[in-house]
Amino acid sequence: MSRELEKYQLVEQSINKKFRKTIWRPFVNAVKQYELIQTGDRIAVCISGGKDSFLDAKLLQMLQRHSDVPFELVFLVMDPGYNEDNRKKVEDNARILNIPIQIFDTDIFDVTATVGGSPCYLCARMRRGYLYSKAREYGCNKIALGHHLSDVIETTLMSMFYGSQLQAMLPKLHSQNFEGMTLIRPLYCVHEEDILAWKRYNELDFIQCACRFTENCSLPDDDSGGSKRKEIKILIRRLRKDNPNIDRSIFNAIHAVHIDTFPGYKRDGEIHSFLEQFRREEND
Repeated sequence: MSRELEKYQLVEQSINKKFRKTIWRPFVNAVKQYELIQTGDRIAVCISGGKDSFLDAKLLQMLQRHSDVPFELVFLVMDPGYNEDNRKKVEDNARILNIPIQIFDTDIFDVTATVGGSPCYLCARMRRGYLYSKAREYGCNKIALGHHLSDVIETTLMSMFYGSQLQAMLPKLHSQNFEGMTLIRPLYCVHEEDILAWKRYNELDFIQCACRFTENCSLPDDDSGGSKRKEIKILIRRLRKDNPNIDRSIFNAIHAVHIDTFPGYKRDGEIHSFLEQFRREEND
């Protein structure tokens, strides 16, 4: 008589079978293609409590179990000042998914509540700083965040439409403020829609936006809302009706940038013009 599987085992089974093509393979491909993990790495997997970071944690946990490359994981949860319900939901989901989290408290929500205007930028910077610091305390050399392919293409379009620049999101980068630390994004090639499908299939319920400024109007999965990112999500969905491969086209485009066709570009913080090369060619 076969024993009944635990919930976390069913979740892992779904990743191995039903979502192998849409989640597991793109995840493994990203790890290999962008060389995200090396032998001896000690990675702090940063869990915010949402679907993306919890899936990121589960995938890395499964990879560690089967990988030929030995590496260590620490599952960090930073509590920026969640209310009691959200804190409990994070803890419950960690238990359900069999992820041994380490929770530490901060006063980020209290601090950002006192600033004028939009506190989101300050909140994001403080979160990143706390996570790097705590990861270093645990002897980690990398932190893993849950940004996915949809985040990548949305950020690219947002920078062009609202920031007047072409700027993408890298799969890994060195920390500028924490020497020797690297940020990696293992979900870089995974679509958000597939993450949502995984969540719904396994009947999982994660916190969405736990910020005090928005916790009374949590963001639904149907992308309703008034943020710029929501506008971009809706635009991409409309474009997808005419071109089902629009997401992949935008994603591939940031891997095939033709610098010599741009009148201007920035490298290492320095602005360059096509005129530099044009004048060199004139003088040759």
